[in-house]
Amino acid sequence: MTHRRRPQALLVMDPATYGVQFHEPQLRRLGALAELGEPIRATDLDAPGVRRRLREVEVLLTSWGCPPLTAERLADAPRLRAIFHCAGTVRTFVTDEVWRRGLLVTNAADANAIPVAEFTLAAIIFAGKKAPFLAQDARVHREDWSYAARRGELSNRGRTVGVVGFSQVGRRVVGRLRDLEMDVLVADPYADAGEVGAAGGHLVPLAELLPRCDVLSLHVPSLPSTRHLLGAAELALLRDGATVINTARGAVLDTAALERECASGRLDAILDVTDPEPLPADSVLYELPNVMITPHVAGSLGSETRRMSDSALDELDRFLSGRPPRAAVTPEAFAVGA
Repeated sequence: MTHRRRPQALLVMDPATYGVQFHEPQLRRLGALAELGEPIRATDLDAPGVRRRLREVEVLLTSWGCPPLTAERLADAPRLRAIFHCAGTVRTFVTDEVWRRGLLVTNAADANAIPVAEFTLAAIIFAGKKAPFLAQDARVHREDWSYAARRGELSNRGRTVGVVGFSQVGRRVVGRLRDLEMDVLVADPYADAGEVGAAGGHLVPLAELLPRCDVLSLHVPSLPSTRHLLGAAELALLRDGATVINTARGAVLDTAALERECASGRLDAILDVTDPEPLPADSVLYELPNVMITPHVAGSLGSETRRMSDSALDELDRFLSGRPPRAAVTPEAFAVGA
């Protein structure tokens, strides 16, 4: 039996993240795949002991708290070949030097998409029943449930859901809506109509999607090109009583325009992300009974984060056995992705 050589590995993440993402099963598996020196984990890559460790490291496992991998820091890691990210976006730490060195980079965005899609599905179903807003109404109308009728038709059957962005989360949302009796429209200039159709949606231009929506769900990355993708003009196209759901990034939605629409009562909103984050204390959105705000909890938290660690370890295993990665981040994907 041939035993493959175990490369030297270093985890780069903050202590709290390490404590949540690497429990005994993950550490045991990592130890079987790679050599773990001292320190096993670091956040400050400029510390003398860490710089010495970097000289022998061949793979990094990164997560929240990883500092930018600058040319100076990468110069201390001449043997580095691959970076396996145990979270979603690598935008906060991957630099041009990473691409210049030709390093393999993978992320666990697909694993992180699972809880976001689950949260979004729940939000869509609740939006059809107006459940978050009726819950607010209940605090005022404590002895008479007839207030529910003022929220309009409380149902999901036959609703039209607009999904903006056929991303890893967006396509999962579309797939989960397949079992519901809903019409699912997708707007994404980069999506393939065949793939959207196979997932259970219909690809249409954004301008066509907006006026047909009962529920609008956003799943696009935060890029200069997507800032305020949904502004006053776009929100004005939505039907009266439509619900805007944002579990993507706050900046894709014009907060001031949304405040005006929700304050008028014309639109409702379920927001897990905002711009800025958190919102200023005097934002009208906090006070409105037709707005539900949660503090960016849709993504992986607690035990869900270890799904991402397992995904990164799968990629390390594939790398060591010579198999192609499943979630490689390329410079081209980096330029347009989350």
